[in-house]
Amino acid sequence: MIPGPRNLITDVPGILVGNAQDTVLKSGTTVLTSDRPFTASVHVMGGAPGTRETDLLAPDKSVAKIDALVLSGGSAFGLDACSGVMDALHSQGRGFPVGPARVPLVPGAILFDLLNGGDKAWEENPYRALGRAAFKAAAGAFDLGTFGAGTGALTAMLKGGLGSASLVLDSGVTVGALVAANPLGAVTTPGERHFWAAPFEIGDEFGGLGPDPAAGLGRSPESRKLAAMQTLGNAPLPEERANTTIAIVATDAALSKAQCQRLATAAHDGIGRAIVPAHAPGDGDLVFAASTGARALDHPDADLGPVCHAAALCLSRAIARAISHARPDPGDLLPCWAVP
Repeated sequence: MIPGPRNLITDVPGILVGNAQDTVLKSGTTVLTSDRPFTASVHVMGGAPGTRETDLLAPDKSVAKIDALVLSGGSAFGLDACSGVMDALHSQGRGFPVGPARVPLVPGAILFDLLNGGDKAWEENPYRALGRAAFKAAAGAFDLGTFGAGTGALTAMLKGGLGSASLVLDSGVTVGALVAANPLGAVTTPGERHFWAAPFEIGDEFGGLGPDPAAGLGRSPESRKLAAMQTLGNAPLPEERANTTIAIVATDAALSKAQCQRLATAAHDGIGRAIVPAHAPGDGDLVFAASTGARALDHPDADLGPVCHAAALCLSRAIARAISHARPDPGDLLPCWAVP
C-alpha cells in the first residue's frame, strides 16, 4: 500500500471536498460530496455526539444513497451547515426523487468549538452560509490544518485541525480519510514532540520524528484545553459535550451499506491509535464511511478486510497531519505543534 498522489481523501476517484471558515468566528465547515450519489453508513463510539440524518444510514433503512456529508464546528448550531448544503444541491436539481420533488440527503456531524477564543456573538446562525460556501468550494485539492471544520479545533494540549490521508492497495482500490480533530485526549506524547500515530507515518508526512522512545506513556490526564476553556468561560466546565473527533473514510470499492458500516466501525481503530484517551464520555467520536462503488471487489467478503485495515491506517495518519498542519491565529488558546 502506498499513498495516493495527493495523500488526500480526494485520491478516491469521484470524491470532492470543500472548506469554508471564518477566522474571526474561529470555526468552519467541511463538505465531502461527489458528482453522483454514493453509498454511506456511520458508526458512533463517543459518548456525546451531535448529528443530523444519521439514522437513515443504518443498513436496514430504505435510503440507498446520499448526496453529501458534512463535518462542522459550531456544536449544535453547526448542524445547520447541512441546510446550506441542501440549498446548494437543490439549486442544482440534485436529490432523492419524490414525484416531481427532489430532496437532497445530507447527513452531518459537529464538534464543539464554542469556547476557543473566537467571536460567537452572532445575530444569525452563520453555519448555513458556511455549509453552502464549502459545498461550492468542493474540489480535488483542499487545505489541511486550520481550515474548514478544523478551524477552531483543539486537542488536549495543542491546536487541532483538519487532516486527510490516503492509501492505494495492491488490488488498485483506493481508500482515504478526512478528519476534524478536536478530541478530549492528546495526539502527542508528553512533551508534544512525538505523535501517538508515529508508527503509521509514511515518509515525513507529519514531521518524520518517529515514535517516542519512552515507555509507560498514556497515564497523564493533563489538558491545557480544559483549563483554557474554564478560564474563558469563567466557570467550571464539565468534560461532556466539549470535544469530538469526527471523520469520513471513503473508498472506490463497491460496498453495500452494511459493508460501509463495518468499514466505519473498523476505522475507529485509527482514532484509538492516534488519540489518547479516545472515545471518552465527553467525546462525540463518529466515523462516516462512503463508497463510490466504482471498483468491484473480486471477493466482496474477503476483500473487505484489507479495505478496513487501510481505512484505520489512513485515519491515524490524517489525525496527526491535522495537528501538524495547524497554524497560529490571533487569540488562540493553545499553541500549534511545530517540528522541533
